[in-house]
Parts: sequence; structure tokens; C-alpha cells
Amino acid sequence: MEPAEDWLVESLRLYQDFHAFDLSGATRVLEWIGDKGILVAGYESLKKNEILHLILPLRLSVKENQGLFPERDFKVQHGGFSDRSVFDLKHVPDTRLLVTSGPPGCYLQVWQLTEDSDVIRAVSTIDVHESEEPLWPRVAVFPSVAPGILHGTRLSSLKVVDLDSQKTTYTSGVSDDDVLSSLQVLDTDTFAFCCSSGRLGLVDTRQKWAPSENLGPSPGSAGRRWCAEAGGRGPGPSIARLSSDGQLCLLDPRDLCQPVSSVQCPVSMPSPEPELLRVTWAPSLDNCLAISGFDGTVQVYDVTSWAGVGRQVEPLFTHRGHIFLDDSGMDPAPLVTTHTWHPYKPRTVLSAASDASLHVWDWVDPCASR
Repeated sequence: MEPAEDWLVESLRLYQDFHAFDLSGATRVLEWIGDKGILVAGYESLKKNEILHLILPLRLSVKENQGLFPERDFKVQHGGFSDRSVFDLKHVPDTRLLVTSGPPGCYLQVWQLTEDSDVIRAVSTIDVHESEEPLWPRVAVFPSVAPGILHGTRLSSLKVVDLDSQKTTYTSGVSDDDVLSSLQVLDTDTFAFCCSSGRLGLVDTRQKWAPSENLGPSPGSAGRRWCAEAGGRGPGPSIARLSSDGQLCLLDPRDLCQPVSSVQCPVSMPSPEPELLRVTWAPSLDNCLAISGFDGTVQVYDVTSWAGVGRQVEPLFTHRGHIFLDDSGMDPAPLVTTHTWHPYKPRTVLSAASDASLHVWDWVDPCASR
């Protein structure tokens, strides 16, 4: 049999559930809104890009499998168009507001899901005074009665802006030019940052800029690009830092000086687009994370037994559906552009690829049959 046919036969054993959809254009954002909807947005340049609020099929939004359901596709709840590429999108919790970022990076766009129609409309902008092509601001949101928008292109431009008044409520106040790769709000007062160089830190906005930091990998790692995410369940390290050549480091937020472990993931090649690198912790599984951005796959790992430095590890599960279900004729194969975990279904992941495919998959626990 052909490899695609082999995979289709094997998938009957590998997956508890699998749904494949086609979007009107590729997306690099998958943002949850509640536990039944997601937000996607196009990122092509020199054209209008759709921003869509999609409701999951009923089968994917119930907490228990209750048999057959008539609706097996996403439903478009709201939609709108952006004149710019959307590289980052965040929903403001407990509101109908969204914030997007993308090149050209001279401002952030604020959007609203209208209550009396199905339109996503632009309502305001937030100025970002430093515009550096091809960079654009990373974005995160502090949830509160008066939400704050955390954004920055470099450490020197990091600030928090009150969404309503647009007054700056916090700024790094430093002249550090390290380029940011990710921002993540951890609670009402703290956030994490990661730079492309691998430097990462935790910041308390109640104090002047004095982050708890890991200054990054050794000088011999020049040329790598990095991203990171804090999270995780269970004991042990809860910050994961991923490099463009597949090195994955776990760090304890209480002591960032040295990684707890550093392993090498079996990636097919260094990431062809490091901006698409993504590492995420499973919200409903202990010690599980997923990585993507190297090829057409998403790899899931159980980090329970990781220790030491330099170890080669193997994934618990690899989703290859974007490769074998590709009907676009793309050569090379599609690249996974982003992925996200379902908020409460433990082994359910959503992934999107450069051929505009969107997959929702629930893999079979390999330990369940032992």
C-alpha cells in the first residue's frame, strides 16, 4: 500500500476521534473563546484576511460521548475582514473584544463580536510607536475589570496599556533590544516572556523591572530561535523552552538559573519558519506537552521521566494527518502553523497547517491497553 493508505488504515487504531476541515485560508492562530468556540484568522499579505468565530460541532463540545450527532462541521458564528495579516490574536476574557497584531506592526487592532449580528467589526486601535519590519508586537491580555494589553516587539518596548483609556500602566523602562518571541500572562500581576535568543523571564508588574531570568542557552547555540510556554500539571518543572532545531528544555519557575532537563526531539529538520514554532502544555493531562512548527506533524510528549542533559527522546504520539490528507498538491508537504489543546478533553488537540487544513484529533492512550 501507499504510505497514505497505510496511515489511513493505521489511523483506525491510533485515533479515538478525528475530524478534518478546510478553512478559506491558512491560519496561524487558534484562540479559544469559551469552551465551544475558536477564533481563526488569515495571515496572507497584500489581501484582506478573514477573522472567523467558529463553533465546534456538537460532538466535540459535549463533555461525554453521547453517540451520533447530526452536525459534523464547524458553524460560523461571527466573521469579519482585516486589511492586514493576523499573526497574533487574543480574546479579552469576559468580553466580546479581540486584539490582533501583525505586520506592518505600527498598531494593534481591537475588534468586537457584535451581539445583534454575525459581524466582527473593528472598533479601535492601540498605537505601537516602534514599527520595525518584519517584526510585529507580541500580545497577551491581563484579565480584570479594566483589562490590560501587554505588548512589545523587543524587551525595550514592553508595556501594558489599559484597554479602555489606552493609558500605559506598566513599562519595562530598559534599553534592551532582545527581540521577543512570546508573551504569556500568568495571573493578574505577573507575566512570562521569551526572546528569540532563548532568554526568558518572569515579571511582576507590581514592581519596577526586575525579572527573574534565565539568560538563555550557551553561546554555542547561536543561530537557533526559541519559543517557550509556562503551564503544566503535576509536580516538576512547568516552563518548556523549544529551539528551532528541536532542543527542548524544562525549567522550574522557582529557579530559572539552570534547566531541570534538556532533551533532543526527533525533528525531521530545523524549523523552516521559526516564527511558527510552538510548544504547549496539556491543560488536562499531567506532564504532557506538544510541539509543532518543524514539518507537517504535531508531536506529543510525556515528560514525566525526563532528566539530565542531551538525552534523545521519542514522542508519545505523532499526528501525521496534515501530511497524508493533503490534497493541495503542495510540494513540500504542508507545514503545521499552530496547534492548541482542548480545554477539558484530555487528549484532544486542534492543529492547522499551511494548506488551510484544520484538524481536531483525539489519540488513543497507548497505555490504556497495557
